[in-house]
Amino acid sequence: MTRLLVFAVFLAVVTWWLHRRLVRATGLGRPWSVVVDVTLVVLWVLAVIGVGSGEAFDPGWARPPGWVGWVWLGAMFYLVLGLLLVALMSLLTRLFGRLRGTANGERVDLSRRRSLRIATTVVVVGAVAAAGYGVSEAARPRIVRVRVPLTRLPAEFDGVRVALVSDLHVGPARGVDFTRRVVDLVNAEQPDLVAIAGDLVDGTVAKVSPDLQPLADLEAPLGVFGVSGNHEFYADDGGRWLDVWDRLGIRTLRNERATITRGGATIDIAGIHDYSSPAPYEPDLPAALAGHDPSTFVVLLAHEPRQALEASDLGVDLQLSGHTHGGQMWPLGYLVPLQQPSVTGLDRIGNTVLYTTRGVGTWGPPVRVGAPPEITILELVRED
Repeated sequence: MTRLLVFAVFLAVVTWWLHRRLVRATGLGRPWSVVVDVTLVVLWVLAVIGVGSGEAFDPGWARPPGWVGWVWLGAMFYLVLGLLLVALMSLLTRLFGRLRGTANGERVDLSRRRSLRIATTVVVVGAVAAAGYGVSEAARPRIVRVRVPLTRLPAEFDGVRVALVSDLHVGPARGVDFTRRVVDLVNAEQPDLVAIAGDLVDGTVAKVSPDLQPLADLEAPLGVFGVSGNHEFYADDGGRWLDVWDRLGIRTLRNERATITRGGATIDIAGIHDYSSPAPYEPDLPAALAGHDPSTFVVLLAHEPRQALEASDLGVDLQLSGHTHGGQMWPLGYLVPLQQPSVTGLDRIGNTVLYTTRGVGTWGPPVRVGAPPEITILELVRED
């Protein structure tokens, strides 16, 4: 509840700033000024409901209005960026005018206000269009097929197909129907193994766990394995969430490993908690690899790509991760490398091959711009 109150206050400040830029700065008169202000207040309320859905509020009633609020936050992101640029350009224009000592100040002010209104209108239309496009993009998960060459892969595992699923984030804006759609897409691919890389939920076990029920229908002859992400720990105890996954038939790897056999050969699949998990769930890769034969090929499930730095030092052949969303909304993807060694796709970190999926869901606004959602089908290929 404290996080919700802090967000509500912060969003109120942003809403007030938008009022200043959309109404005061443009000199918008009645009745349109009233329409804009009322709309901003209503959207503020819906956004607060959206942020609280799944944790403070029951998604049963909060998800529909909250979805609108979340979409507004996506549009607001682009609106704020655009209006900041307009404000900066307006400031520079005024400073330049003063330096030149421009005459006919009243005429200049009228011209400047007219230009400001036109620029503001363009920004509003652009922000709404970007959010609308992003909603459409985020609603269409697609299958991405990737061939992964691996030098130590046993011949018996050559051609194994792994479905990598991450970052559903069901709860506030999406529910059981979205999970069902993802499960149907995965099963249609008939993978040999399903790997879940965390962040399936945003909310509490009591309010959101029914939205994960379709995961019980995932099918893969070599098994369905999963590890926690950071969001499992935000609204509830991450261990309780992993217990839910276990009941759905997902083999959760809690700083541990399992052995997979195919055609008489074996590989290990290890899993660790997220990089930022609180006590007593800190990630412990050495514990996960305890007793592992160094000559045996090992796949690691770890939510964040940066966990590959340690994985390389400890002999992991392949790491599968999510977390980044590929940036989710342009231009945020340019900021991800400040924290992670890889944003999306196939990469190599030291001695470890890393694949980072953009994930299938969204955190916050159900909006994706420049980072389409994916379910990844990885074909493991032996490379001599």
